[in-house]
Amino acid sequence: MAYRHIVLFRVHDDVDEHDVAHAIGQLTSLADLPGIVSWHIARSLDERKGRIVIEEAEFSDAEAFAAFRSHPRHQSIAAEMARISDWWIGDRIS
Repeated sequence: MAYRHIVLFRVHDDVDEHDVAHAIGQLTSLADLPGIVSWHIARSLDERKGRIVIEEAEFSDAEAFAAFRSHPRHQSIAAEMARISDWWIGDRIS
């Protein structure tokens, strides 16, 4: 069964636009990691509550997602996202 993973990153107000663009590029670069079926990174069109970056992914299964979470590239980018944003996660099996 596929594993769906959605993250909404709310970028801190004091983060420079250049840093946001760099973070989006870094997140986008994760698309080639093993086990990813689909990978979409976008900026929300609605910024009434601030700058939101959307990560919407599908993995082949829960094991593929677990491998992704422990991958060094993901961990490095996750640390950067933690520095510049707060986030909410929604995961489900589909």
